[in-house]
Order: sequence, then structure tokens, then C-alpha cells
Amino acid sequence: MLACCYGLTAVFPFFPAQHVSLNKYRNSHPLRERARKLSQGILIIRFEMPYNIWCDGCKNHIGMGVRYNAEKKKVGNYYTTPIYRFRMKCHLCVNYIEMQTDPASCDYVIVSGAQRKEERWDMQDNEQILTTEHEEKKKLETDAMYRLEHGAVDQSKLQRAIPTLSNIQEAQSAWKDDFAINSMLRRKFREEKKVLQEEEEKDLALQTKANLSIPLVQETEEDRRLAALLKYHSLDCTCCLLRLGLWVGAASGLLGGPVTCSASLSSSLVADYSNSSSDSEVD
Repeated sequence: MLACCYGLTAVFPFFPAQHVSLNKYRNSHPLRERARKLSQGILIIRFEMPYNIWCDGCKNHIGMGVRYNAEKKKVGNYYTTPIYRFRMKCHLCVNYIEMQTDPASCDYVIVSGAQRKEERWDMQDNEQILTTEHEEKKKLETDAMYRLEHGAVDQSKLQRAIPTLSNIQEAQSAWKDDFAINSMLRRKFREEKKVLQEEEEKDLALQTKANLSIPLVQETEEDRRLAALLKYHSLDCTCCLLRLGLWVGAASGLLGGPVTCSASLSSSLVADYSNSSSDSEVD
């Protein structure tokens, strides 16, 4: 009959008196390999390094956030809070690192196998919220006078912090409506882009008209000032030659005849940087 049951893949039911627990009945554990040392009070967990350390075995740096398979066990209590110890093997050498929780300071403490990279600072000097000690909490709950004094100190701290808090609120309110600010910036960008396109079209038209291949720079206030100092005069040919420092008689003798000027030269424009009107007249 028993062989028949095995042949038909029969499943024997769970008997509490015989199997005691479902784990023994199934000959397994829900945590599987993680619970192989559970009889010793050790559970295998995935431990993440809480801060930067140096391994004592290989002297290598282990960064915060590196994960290890660690053995977790309870080693004591801080009042009613359990203290757990974690033991793990360095992934770069054969050294073992042990760390445990410190509920009193809300931190992790290195027991052996490593050294902590000191990056801590004083919370009071850094103007952070200080954690209240257990004794002080108990005193605040039981001593009415101490609670009243503590409240007065807190009120004075609040009064000193009001200007800073007001500035922070004003800064936050200025950027609260991010949609309106984004719309304003995009509108301004479109207007500036339109102006730049118009200037680019004007420069392109001037380059095409003057047959220029060089890029044109933006007009500055210095350019406007120099342009305002220029004075243009339409003069005859003799005045043009005199202003250029040429001697008409000598030029006539060298050329073997009177010097003549083309119509284009007689109607040319001569630039004068002087502010005096007497320089533009010829006796």
C-alpha cells in the first residue's frame, strides 16, 4: 500500500505531533540559505555601508553605499531598543569587518576590521536640529518648571530666527509660480530672438550691397560717438588736391599739361574730423 502511494505521488499530510512545524514538514525554511545559521541566532542579510571606511586588512577605501552579505545577530539592548551586530567579509581581501548599531547616538559603530573616514561635524555649530537626550526628554515630561524654562528659551530662539525665516519665505514665494516665471522667460527670449533676426537681416543686406565677405560686428556706443564727429563736404577738384597735399603746378608740369579732374572725383565726399568751420574753407 505504501509503495502504491509513492507510485501515485501521494502527499502525506502534516501531523503537528510528528512534524512540529511546517518548516520541518517541508524540510525547508522561507528564508532558505539566509536562515542556515538561525539556530545560532544569526540571520544573513544584505547590509549597506552607512559611511566611508578604510579596511584594516588591505587598506583600501570602501565607499558609502557598498553592499555586503552580512551576518546579523542581537548583542544587547539600549533600554528597550535592541543592538544588532553585523559581520561581513571585505570584497577586496580576506579581512572581516564588524559593525553594530548605536541607538544612543543614532549611528553605526565599527567594532573591528576597519577605520571610519571622519566626516562628522558638530550639529550645534552647523545650526542643525539637535537630538534630545533621553534624560532631557524624561525631565521635560516630569518637571513643570524645567519645561517652562525650556519653552521660554525656545521662544527666544524663535524670535531671533524670524527675520531669517521671513527672508526664506519671500525667496520661496518669488519662485513659487514656476509656470508664470517660465512663460515670462520664454516670452522675453522670443522678443530678443526676433530683434536678433532683424539685425541679422540688416547686416546681410548691407553685406550683399557692399559685396563684403567679412562678418559685421555689433554697433557700439563708441562707434556712434566717432560717427557723430565726422563732417562730409562736397568740394571741387582743386580743393581735393590741396587737401591731399599735392601741388597743382608741379603736377601739371610733370604731366605736361593742365591737371583735370573727373566728374566723379569733383563730386566726391571728403571726411573732416575737425570741429572748426575755418578748416573747411579755402581762400
